[in-house]
Amino acid sequence: MEYQSALQQGNFEDLLRESRAKDERAHYSTCGVHKDDVLFTIEGHPIKKFGSQGQQKSFLIALRLAQFDWLKERLGVVPILLLDDIFDKLDNHRVAQLMSLVSQQTFGQVVVTDTDEIRVSGIFQSIGVTPHLLLFDEQVA
Repeated sequence: MEYQSALQQGNFEDLLRESRAKDERAHYSTCGVHKDDVLFTIEGHPIKKFGSQGQQKSFLIALRLAQFDWLKERLGVVPILLLDDIFDKLDNHRVAQLMSLVSQQTFGQVVVTDTDEIRVSGIFQSIGVTPHLLLFDEQVA
């Protein structure tokens, strides 16, 4: 993990001065902390560039689980884990492993969103977990 910022290469005032003409054409500020990024790599290769969509999604899920553990340790409470649209780009085996993991007592309340009721039900059935499904009729929503 590497934090990348244009401020690492120069003085902020100089960067603003140098980008002024470009900023005026763009009608927004093209440099500053809002343009900073975090580069994630595996064995020196940027995940964003070299990872498959499934690998990128798996990495983001791993970060979310690490964030959950960090918050749980720091706050002394079990946070609610929100996994929004996680089934996209992952094979059923990985999804089943993840759902089995987060179905353990250590995770407390887990909210999972998806658009395919049959897929969700099938995945939870395959790991022997009965989910509490809340279904929305697309005409009502």
